[in-house]
Amino acid sequence: MLFDRRQLLAAALAAACAPAALAQAWPAKAIKVIVPFPPGGGTDIIAREVTQTVATATGWTFVIDNRPGAGGNLGVDTTAKSPADGYTLVLGQTSNLAINPSLYAKLPYNPVKDLAPIAMVATAPLAIVVSATSPYKTLADLVSAAKAKPGVVNFASPGNGTVAHLTGDLFQKAAGVRFQHIPYKGANQALNDVIGGQVDMYLSSVTSVLQQIRNGKLRPLAVSSAKRVDDLPQTPTVAEAGYKGFDASTWFGFLAPAGTPKDVVARLNTEFNKALQQPDLRKRLGEEGADPAGGSPDQFAALIRDEIQRWGKVVKDAGTKLD
Repeated sequence: MLFDRRQLLAAALAAACAPAALAQAWPAKAIKVIVPFPPGGGTDIIAREVTQTVATATGWTFVIDNRPGAGGNLGVDTTAKSPADGYTLVLGQTSNLAINPSLYAKLPYNPVKDLAPIAMVATAPLAIVVSATSPYKTLADLVSAAKAKPGVVNFASPGNGTVAHLTGDLFQKAAGVRFQHIPYKGANQALNDVIGGQVDMYLSSVTSVLQQIRNGKLRPLAVSSAKRVDDLPQTPTVAEAGYKGFDASTWFGFLAPAGTPKDVVARLNTEFNKALQQPDLRKRLGEEGADPAGGSPDQFAALIRDEIQRWGKVVKDAGTKLD
């Protein structure tokens, strides 16, 4: 009996020490980072920039795994159902963490219960852009055309339920116009079509469109944030264009499956925050139209909860639902 008790005690001690041992040995292999959108978009760019900075500082290996589909739901759900061992992360953002819970009748994951927030890494306003050859020179031109022909002027977004989609709905309501929404599966094809004139207007994060603006292929009409964007100083805000109080931005942050050891989450949080203080990374993110963020897992968790409430009201008011 004494021997059995000792065995039980040893087993209990081993179980108690398992998380600490895992955290101490972690990472022993590459860390997969799921990006729930195609390559080349704002989420993809930020994931690569931040993880590369952490990899350089720590020697860790990150592997980017693009899993687009269902407005980002596919990639987030894949992460939520992955082993909680610290080797699978996702760069989530406003649409798939805060908007989709209200937008989709049946979401395959719960962003609060099924994921462990690590750190918010960046925020980015949205830009309303048209082709450089478009007849629309200002936001007022676009609104006038939409009022003259309701539902004829179209706007593209990176997908149904994205921040761009909902911000487009907010703007239509503010301006009293109706556009035809054309959802794409990511940024690249949408960019090509608006540059080529197949689409009248595109709404996406500044991160996604800034390079094409600099190349002279896109004309920015407005940005959605309360303040002007440093990289687009001549572009007015939507509020400055006549729609007072208009303010919408997107944010990005890393998460792991719920149950990931707290020591691992804390270590990741520390390294992401260190990276976000590096001048080179801050400069690169700024050049892409993103503002570096940071903070604790608890702060990120609180933000997600608050944003679910905020965007839930927007979805309800817009009457938008997806199956």
